[in-house]
Amino acid sequence: MSTNAPTMPAGGPEPTTGKEVEPMESPFRDSLRALLRHRSALIGGGIILFFIIIALIAPLLLPYGYNQIDADARLQAPSADHWFGTDDFGRDIFARVVYGARISLWVGFFAITGSIVIGSLLGLVAGYYGGWRDTVISRMFDILLAFPSILLAIAIVAMLGPSLQNAMYAIAIINIPTFGRLMRSRVLSVKQEDYVLAARAIGMKDSRILLRHILPNSWTPIMVQGTLGFATAVLEAAALGFIGLGAQPPEPEWGKMLSDSRGFIQSAPWTMLFPGLAIMFTVLGFNLLGDGLRDVFDPRMKQ
Repeated sequence: MSTNAPTMPAGGPEPTTGKEVEPMESPFRDSLRALLRHRSALIGGGIILFFIIIALIAPLLLPYGYNQIDADARLQAPSADHWFGTDDFGRDIFARVVYGARISLWVGFFAITGSIVIGSLLGLVAGYYGGWRDTVISRMFDILLAFPSILLAIAIVAMLGPSLQNAMYAIAIINIPTFGRLMRSRVLSVKQEDYVLAARAIGMKDSRILLRHILPNSWTPIMVQGTLGFATAVLEAAALGFIGLGAQPPEPEWGKMLSDSRGFIQSAPWTMLFPGLAIMFTVLGFNLLGDGLRDVFDPRMKQ
């Protein structure tokens, strides 16, 4: 009596005809790969990296000190000895522009970091707890936003006294509402998600919910806005320096350099040209990088 049991092929089991399971990609890797393919983001990041590098290695690049005065070389045009020319005190403009990158980048980093930290904390509290906390914080944001930002910065520096440090404080304060309202709106959306409701249902503490669930899922728009805010901070620092409320002499701040060279715009235009170009390219770099981050991380921008 024979059986009709199937026999295995000699070479072992045949491969399945279904599709092979591909390894799951990390969202961070996907976003990073998309960012590296984004032309504007690469150009902006390259510009920012260039200014960071020259700011870090400034002493190695320069044959002159940024405050080294040479009365015999006043208002010299760009040459092999002075690449960007000299100002009315005979100081090398290239050296002052390079050292000015340190000041502008530091002002932007300090001011925007402070704005992000304080604004995000206030936005978290307002959006998550609501009630009287939300009312008080939101009205405070509305009061700060009721004033033109540069006029509010001028008022703050005028009360504290003209200095680079007070200018950084003023720029940080006027940018707090931007990040606070952005975080609040994001928290109002995220706290209704199922995983947040489940965390509440099992009795997880509010602090843990905020740090482990809500903050990580609300951080992307803050990061994008922070990049764009960095460009705004550089412009605001230059504006305060231009009217004498920012960095004080002899610090080579770009806005102050523009102010000092107003009287030579016709006879020595290079004294205004190169600090102005430095401001323009720095702001352009951060704007391009911010646009790239927005395109990569905003789902509405993806096709």
